Amino acid sequence: MPRITSGSLGSRKLRSPKGGQVRPTPGRVKESLFSILMHRLDGARVLDLFSGTGAIGFEAASRGASRVVCVEAQREIAAAIEESAKGFGVSDVVTVFQAPVERALYRLEGPFDIVYLDPPYADPVPLALFALMRERGLLAPDALVVYEHAAKRILPDIPGYRSTREEVYGDVALAFLSPVN
Repeated sequence: MPRITSGSLGSRKLRSPKGGQVRPTPGRVKESLFSILMHRLDGARVLDLFSGTGAIGFEAASRGASRVVCVEAQREIAAAIEESAKGFGVSDVVTVFQAPVERALYRLEGPFDIVYLDPPYADPVPLALFALMRERGLLAPDALVVYEHAAKRILPDIPGYRSTREEVYGDVALAFLSPVN
C-alpha cells in the first residue's frame, strides 16, 4: 500500500484499488523526485496527470503545495483519491478531476508550476498532451513538467519543451522538461 513519505501528511497510507489497476511510482523514485523538487514546492500549483492513487499529488500537498489537481479517468480510483483528501483534511488543497486527461486539460484552469505525467508505460509518448498544456495556457512561465516513463524508452524531442534533466532508477525514468517561451 503506497504511503506519503514526508511533510505534514508523512506516513499516511493511501487507498489503492484492488486488482492492479494502478502502478504506483516506486518509493525510491518518489523520494528522489521530491528531493529534486523541494525548493519549488512551497506555494506551488501542482497538476498530477494519470494520478492513480494520488501519491504524487498528496506528497506535493504534504510538502507545501498550495493547490494540487489530480486527474484520473477511472471513477473508482478518482473516488478513492477524493476520500483520501477528505480523510486527511486537505480537500481544500487537493481536488480531483475525474475524466480522461485530454478532456480534463480542456476544462482545467491554470497556470500550474509543476506538472507530473505518469501515463501507462505501454502508451506512446503523449506529444498531443504536451502541446495541449501549452496551447491552453496551463503552464506557468517557469513551469517544470516531469514525465515518468519506462527507462528503456528513448524520448523524442518534444516540440515546445527543452529537456533539463533525466534521472533513471532501474526500470523507471523521470524526464524533467521546461516549456520554451
